Amino acid sequence: MSVRDRILDGCDLETFIVCGGVEEGKRLGLRLMAELGFQDADVVFCEKGGPGVRIRLRGYVYRPSAEYRWDKEEPEDHEV
Repeated sequence: MSVRDRILDGCDLETFIVCGGVEEGKRLGLRLMAELGFQDADVVFCEKGGPGVRIRLRGYVYRPSAEYRWDKEEPEDHEV
């Protein structure tokens, strides 16, 4: 089982993206999440500042009440 399969909800990412404005920043942020492999993502926060935006994104592995993989598979044996 991968570590990603053990995540209960999602992964948050915060960064600064150089762009022309908030709408462009949001589009680029969601594109970044797709490039990182998240099929489902939201913009949590986005604020213009200087040459771009400060943006916080959440990439969902599982939405609430989803069918989780980690409760379906056998745990790994951690013996050395």
